[in-house]
Amino acid sequence: MATTAFTRLLERITQREAHVAIIGLGYVGLPLAVVFAEAGFSVIGIDLDTRKVDALAEGRSYIEDIPSERIQPLVAEGRLSATTDFSVLAQCDAVSICVPTPLNKTGDPDISYIISASEQIARYLHPGMLVVLESTTYPGTTREIILPRLGNDVNGLHVGTDFFLCFSPERVDPGRTDWTTINTPKVLGGVTPQCLEAGQTLYGSAIQRIVPVSSPEAAEMTKLLENTFRAVNIGLANELLLMCERLDLDAWEVIDAAATKPFGFMRFTPGPGLGGHCIPIDPLYLSWKLRTLNYNARFIELASEINTAMPRYWVQRIQDRLNDAGKAVKGSQILVLGVAYKRDVSDMRESPALDIIHLLQEKGAVVNYHDPHVPTFSHDGMAMTSVTDLHAALDGADCVVITTDHALYDWNLVRQSAQLLVDTRHVA
Repeated sequence: MATTAFTRLLERITQREAHVAIIGLGYVGLPLAVVFAEAGFSVIGIDLDTRKVDALAEGRSYIEDIPSERIQPLVAEGRLSATTDFSVLAQCDAVSICVPTPLNKTGDPDISYIISASEQIARYLHPGMLVVLESTTYPGTTREIILPRLGNDVNGLHVGTDFFLCFSPERVDPGRTDWTTINTPKVLGGVTPQCLEAGQTLYGSAIQRIVPVSSPEAAEMTKLLENTFRAVNIGLANELLLMCERLDLDAWEVIDAAATKPFGFMRFTPGPGLGGHCIPIDPLYLSWKLRTLNYNARFIELASEINTAMPRYWVQRIQDRLNDAGKAVKGSQILVLGVAYKRDVSDMRESPALDIIHLLQEKGAVVNYHDPHVPTFSHDGMAMTSVTDLHAALDGADCVVITTDHALYDWNLVRQSAQLLVDTRHVA
């Protein structure tokens, strides 16, 4: 039998009267907030970064995937706002947690942001509230970490009757325009059947297709499978490159030929290493969880080992090319093209270009970079500014290294201008 809290929540969602909060206004949270607001809900974003809050108040976007033109009318109509104050949760019917889940220095999951968000929610939890975790994490996090902080031992509220808890993994691919938040199928798992129904009702009001699964754990595992699949296959492509080099074969020719098979083969390509907010990190969440169960996820560990070693492989290639030209790495002028982790975005999270730059600097190289999407950056003690005159930088470099294949680059110009060229993306 449906509870009063459950029935009222569904009514408010269906009638677009529900107030929705999004904790974390980054690459995941801001697009989700915009989609909910465009669907007619009143949405408030919560983020401790005052620069994001101030930008949204002015109708300015700070994420390439969301133009300011989409935000401005939502802000003007009062459907989208932002704050640093968690007390607004007391007036919200639903809250989605979209906070970072990095790895700590030991390679273990850092779920401190999830814990902090859930503790804030617990302070303002009330009957009829829906809580959905979107941050990528290991199977069991929703039930083992969030639920105990919200459940009846804390405030007398019971999951499935008084409040509702789900996990729905984000599937954001920065820079992509064909599959976005609104049309990418949304996997959703609830702690109870009523939790799942509440989550489906909310997300189904704004997103085109919902894919329900039996539990939060199944949804958590789904996300990890998706990105582990990519990490393992990229690791295979990277190892193919290493093997073909020893066999005096062209790995790209082999990949292109294999890709002509119309069934049973999916094209993955080698590169400088893994980057981004998901693929380098998510499989290690799964590997860590399984180690706690005395199981060694060998595919994941091996793929991570291969992918993590790729920046060193390419630095060795740079060193060999310079050596063949009678030059030492130390003192050589090296120009790195692209520091974003993928083409046509400014996102630098886990970018292998940063490792390549650091390794070259350790060897005494004089490294400059150019990236039309990243004018400056500061990372782990490195602070650099993109060169402004690309033509002069190409002409003056002893070696040019392509690490990100931005569409704005003229690869014919790069080929013609570079004294030596090391192309990690096979574009020039």
